[in-house]
Amino acid sequence: MPQLTPDDALEYHQGGKLAIEITKPCDTQHDLALAYTPGVAIPCKAIETTPAKAYDYTAKGNLVAVITDGSAVLGLGNIGALAGKPVMEGKVVLFKKFADVDAFDIELNVHDIDSIVDTCAAISDGFGGINLEDIAAPKCFEIEAKLQQRLKIPVMHDDQHGTAIITAAGLLNALELGNKRIETVKIVILGAGAAGLASAKMYRDLGARHIVVVDSKGIITTQRNDLNPYKQAVAIESRDVTLSDAMCNADMLLGLSGPNIVTQEMVRSMAPNPVIFACANPEPEILPEVVHAIRDDVIMGTGRSDYPNQINNVLGFPSIFRGALDVRATKITESMKMAAARALAQLAKEPVPYYVKAAYNQPDMAYGATHVIPSPFNKEVLIWVASAVAQAAIDDGVSDVNDFDITAYQKHLRSQVYLDHEYDA
Repeated sequence: MPQLTPDDALEYHQGGKLAIEITKPCDTQHDLALAYTPGVAIPCKAIETTPAKAYDYTAKGNLVAVITDGSAVLGLGNIGALAGKPVMEGKVVLFKKFADVDAFDIELNVHDIDSIVDTCAAISDGFGGINLEDIAAPKCFEIEAKLQQRLKIPVMHDDQHGTAIITAAGLLNALELGNKRIETVKIVILGAGAAGLASAKMYRDLGARHIVVVDSKGIITTQRNDLNPYKQAVAIESRDVTLSDAMCNADMLLGLSGPNIVTQEMVRSMAPNPVIFACANPEPEILPEVVHAIRDDVIMGTGRSDYPNQINNVLGFPSIFRGALDVRATKITESMKMAAARALAQLAKEPVPYYVKAAYNQPDMAYGATHVIPSPFNKEVLIWVASAVAQAAIDDGVSDVNDFDITAYQKHLRSQVYLDHEYDA
């Protein structure tokens, strides 16, 4: 990949990355009368009588609000809502590119929990879903929980659940390749922010029993008296204190912290056939070449596109919302998240499409240590994940669709994703 320069980035973002496109003709007097007055009154009255008709007569059913207060933007921190707008526009681009979901970015210049919740609730009628983005922990947990209780549309804080879902998929496959069971492995999570705590919960739901979470002060143990309620939920009884202590005999490390925190000595101390997902960007907690210089039994992933096993949230949120929107889900449940993770894990075992191999110039790309999660370029991700999420919503009873046919839905998605001559499973 060519080296990015500041000038390249500024030129790319010049004028923003988004525009609005109309989907119906507005070229004649008749078109204008239909688009606005007097014709627009007819669907308005229909929606007034039956609010669900908004899904039929407006863009609501394919529209997500990407909402931030700018308090935890990427690796930049609390830079404010306006400075975070390029990131939110980027999220909108990914929704459209990878799942044909329309989205608006909304930057809130308020930061307290109640103001954010009230604002989201006040605008929610116009959207089919809300993607919370780059809101600092721990307030992001309470904001999401309050909105899920208050609204009848899916709400998800992607920084939490996206990372959890994708790393869970990779972990399931990596453990299988290492002939290990999740119930018996030791997992270390470095970073106790939104993604780290959500990942710990998902791994527990998968069956993990030995999870050690490490924050900037060391291992989160029951002996500490500086823990908020969310950290208390992952506290363990242990005499160990440091990251080095935690890494000893660990089977998996999930890094969600900062650059170059993990040393070769820590990696040496891990159990045989370990898994390391070092997700700090752009510099991971430890580089793959540093790991492979001392061990050849490590399955390694990062958040970067120039190494194998990229932990990229684009594998999750576009397809998750696609599935949720298409069955008019009223929320995103734990089962829907788990369905997404298991779908990604299973897809990685399928033959890699020719166009993915071409994109990476790897004609032999196949399931294994360097391919435990699908590529973001794999068009099958949308089909597998969206259909799994949609079916889980139906099974959980949070969908307003009564006659869902998953086979027909998968066929529909495939027709949207591929041209006839492109399909090659």
